[in-house]
Amino acid sequence: MIKPHGSNELNALYVSDSTERVALITEANTLPSIDIDSTAAANAVMLGSGYFNPLTGFMNLADCLSVSESMTLTSGLFWPTPVANRVASATSLRVGQKVALKDPNVEGNPAIAIMVINSIDEASDAQIKTMASQIFGSTDTDHPGVATFMKAGKVFIGGDIQVLNYSYFKSDFPDTFRTASQIRDQITANNWETIVAFQTRNPMHLAHEELCRIAMQRLNADGCVIHMLLGQLKPGDIPADVRDACIRTMADVYFPVNSVMVTGYGFDMLYAGPREAVLHAIFRQNMGATHLIVGRDHAGVGDYYGAFDAQTIFDTIPEGTLEIEIFNADHTAWSKKLNRVVMMREAPDHAKDDFVLLSGTKVREMLSSGIAPPPEFSRPEVSQILIEHYQIQQ
Repeated sequence: MIKPHGSNELNALYVSDSTERVALITEANTLPSIDIDSTAAANAVMLGSGYFNPLTGFMNLADCLSVSESMTLTSGLFWPTPVANRVASATSLRVGQKVALKDPNVEGNPAIAIMVINSIDEASDAQIKTMASQIFGSTDTDHPGVATFMKAGKVFIGGDIQVLNYSYFKSDFPDTFRTASQIRDQITANNWETIVAFQTRNPMHLAHEELCRIAMQRLNADGCVIHMLLGQLKPGDIPADVRDACIRTMADVYFPVNSVMVTGYGFDMLYAGPREAVLHAIFRQNMGATHLIVGRDHAGVGDYYGAFDAQTIFDTIPEGTLEIEIFNADHTAWSKKLNRVVMMREAPDHAKDDFVLLSGTKVREMLSSGIAPPPEFSRPEVSQILIEHYQIQQ
């Protein structure tokens, strides 16, 4: 199986020994605590579940600055985005101190992790702005990722952590949330060797479904891991439980048994376009996938990125940095001429009107009115789930 990023073995930071974990939870109740934000809590979940291998905790400011500028830590390890715990103030904290990190997303704010502080650094406004520009390619706070990044605290608290739980992800999505280790184990049990990963933060319409099929066929893959983001999104995006239902229904009805794994991970969307695409590749290498589908405007938002920036960024990464391979995909749509879904760049004799194309706004209008998009766009079973969701919102 493909090796994890940066190490020979996966180093998940969740404390799996139940006796040790119970003791640490008891200890956490006696420790000074930090109220962390949702981004840091999601980072803790990703560290605990192995997707951030080989990191051992939160980066210090120097590493965050280095990663933002050059996609490498000060140690030289390749990493595309900061993994930070940022707070407004740390006047009561000191280096060397052990603290409990309190989860903002679970009632009662239980400790999600214990951290040994190895650095406390305050960033300047100029440093925050520079990092935002380097990570997101913009400092425009209309960009949802930039807005979240800019409003977070300026104090960066670095240090190794021990993760005590997976926040709300395991309880809210028991059939879908999986750690990187669990997915590796399932890949081994399935005897899969070539594995395609598909990242999604949206329900999968017919074009997405067919893109997975196209990639599997061309790579002669043994299986596909549909890996959905379960964390926080921008306002107006489809909630995770609705997406989960759509994707599971699509996979159960339209894919052969044992050809697809429907899974999810606990992370808040960054909307960082190219940088996030690289981060997605690391997630998928750590979970055992050999290939990641990167499509048009992967991890993008609005018009902040070029259509294929998330593909071309991989051309700038030194050879051998990542073991996972990228399957570059174009926008896919139903061809009226060919009576099937195609990648649009592979149909040069087509005009725009030869495809079934619907804007997101048009699809939302149809679903809100109880009208299913045409079957060339969306499976009827998926459309029905989305119609029920939109009508509840009215």
